[in-house]
Amino acid sequence: MRELMVTEGVEMAQANTPIATKAARHGIITEVLASQPISSQEQLRRVLADRGIEIAQATLSRDLLEMEATKVRSEDGSLVYTVPNWDGTPTHQQEGTMTRLARWCQDLLISGDAAQNLLVLRTPVGAANLLGSAIDTARLDGVVGTIAGDDTILLICRDTEAAAAVYRQLLELADPAPSQKTTRSKHVAG
Repeated sequence: MRELMVTEGVEMAQANTPIATKAARHGIITEVLASQPISSQEQLRRVLADRGIEIAQATLSRDLLEMEATKVRSEDGSLVYTVPNWDGTPTHQQEGTMTRLARWCQDLLISGDAAQNLLVLRTPVGAANLLGSAIDTARLDGVVGTIAGDDTILLICRDTEAAAAVYRQLLELADPAPSQKTTRSKHVAG
């Protein structure tokens, strides 16, 4: 049973309360496989149980089949489960995901602004979904979710500090060596 909290007279489910739908369960399985090495269905069942999701082994097996889960060799040589991200890359390849996010930030991030725990990012027309999807796939710490339009992305962060940290991280990805550019410009101009 989900706990409820009252905010300004409106009942709301508490944050991080699991929703008991198949789609929500698949999303949590993807999140788990992206965040830690899982080598067996029993290990995955325990992690899901820790998150409040009790699941039968047969159901988990069907879920993994539907999600196109496979086992791959990790860097240490052990076999771990992976499923495709939204962009088709395996969930266990976080480094490649961050490289892709850096490339899209460099190519598409025009500007940004913060308002408390919200970030508003601007992209060229038609590019917001591409950058928003790369942000979602990267699973940045502190990001609760993204909403992308045509040329604008809204990032909802856990709090003001998380928003500031995510904004700094995206700016660093967009312009990884601003001091080198400044030095080069001064050298050429001088």
